[in-house]
Amino acid sequence: QVPLKPGRSLMDWIRLTKSGKDLTGLKGRLIEVTENELAKHNRKEDCWICIRGFVYNVTPYMEYHPGGEEELMKAAGTDGTDLFDQVHRWVNYESMLKQCLVGRMAVKPAAAPKGETLKGLCLVLGLCLESCLRFVSWVLSGLRFLLKVLSGLRLLFWVLSGLSYDWFQTEALVTVVIYAKRKDLNAESVIVDCQDKRFRAELLLEDLSYLLQLVNTAGKVGKVEIVLKKKGNIHWKILGHPLESHNTFIRCTDRGLFYRRCKLVSKTEVTHDTRLLCLMLPKSTHLQVPIGHHVYLKQLIAGTETVKPYTPVLPSLDFKEPPQHDGACLYLMVKMYSSGLFTQALDHLQIGDSISVSNPEGNFKKSQVQTSEDLFLLAAGTGFTPMVKLLSFTLAEVSCLRTVKLIFFNKTEDDILWRDQLEQLALRDERFEVEFVLSQPAKDWVGKQGKISSALLSEFVKRSRKDSKVLICICGPAPFTEQGVQ
Repeated sequence: QVPLKPGRSLMDWIRLTKSGKDLTGLKGRLIEVTENELAKHNRKEDCWICIRGFVYNVTPYMEYHPGGEEELMKAAGTDGTDLFDQVHRWVNYESMLKQCLVGRMAVKPAAAPKGETLKGLCLVLGLCLESCLRFVSWVLSGLRFLLKVLSGLRLLFWVLSGLSYDWFQTEALVTVVIYAKRKDLNAESVIVDCQDKRFRAELLLEDLSYLLQLVNTAGKVGKVEIVLKKKGNIHWKILGHPLESHNTFIRCTDRGLFYRRCKLVSKTEVTHDTRLLCLMLPKSTHLQVPIGHHVYLKQLIAGTETVKPYTPVLPSLDFKEPPQHDGACLYLMVKMYSSGLFTQALDHLQIGDSISVSNPEGNFKKSQVQTSEDLFLLAAGTGFTPMVKLLSFTLAEVSCLRTVKLIFFNKTEDDILWRDQLEQLALRDERFEVEFVLSQPAKDWVGKQGKISSALLSEFVKRSRKDSKVLICICGPAPFTEQGVQ
């Protein structure tokens, strides 16, 4: 995110879209946009972007974009769908940019036959270049098609291998069984929601999703058992009536996000501007967020659905302490920005209020840590949150690690999250070290100071031995992450 000018917050943008002002420059007309026409609008003061076949004039949105103008300009005058999906597929752009809609992309016409004979060396060279480009385009298209075929074959393999479900009942219980025929399943692989007479069970197998979804419902052995308690001792003739997408097996990214309402049960101050929120899952929901994965919170603000990602943490760094509420809660560490519309709405939630929470998303895998000998964690501010569960897992379960070191960047001492707990953890486990680095320290600060740099990292990031296998994880604001990667 980048600092926005005063009067350029999300609420200010919502007010502008509801003001009746013409944000497209077309006076309410919708047009068909050709590729050539789209390409003409590629400047900051005249910027059109195509997302999923629809073209938006994002010029008036430039100063309101939390990621800055440069990010929008990457897609100026082009189809920005892939870039959009990479950065924030979860954003409800249709609602946010509704008043900026220019129209739909025109169907590409067939190439017209050339009526004149090409003359001159330049034209011949141009034709050769065009042929080369077509050939490269053809090769790339073939590769993309091959990848789709391979992905489809992978899905087909799973289906043919017998992925299926069944159910049976007793007088008081109904048991749904999913036969995955994989022995690496765990509690994080399954998400179950049962509310408002709707039953939804999703099984995650790497980047694939198997879904059971029905309505009006009256570990280590390669299957999942979900037990439902009947309201009365009545014999069920069917498990339920299938809903859309029931008994389907597709890529997770094609599934879309599913939300459930969670209740705020506690709010604890961590620092002067950071809170630890405890959200209780619905009674009939099973959801465990894997390490390095995040969820999305969704709120309705001024009539617009607004979504933000957060990484769940543990209630503390005392990993022996059992979580409250018998593991039925999500703990989120959230920095409350005075100018942040979403975080201010979060801060004003009262105990007992509800908020929508999505399924987990992310691609981090435990196997990335399980073969490492040295683990370095570079965090800035609330970029510390993904490190909490990672610390818990590595220190408790990864015996091959010799060194686990956290280099924690903040502005001031008051900004350091769980400082006392981190120092206590370093005392309890000799493999763990923590180094605090401040960019705006007080005069009496005796620790390291500055921002992330090659010189600073070369001092802290050192192998435990010459040929040790190292994993470095980094999280923080975009400039911090980019500089750290460099």
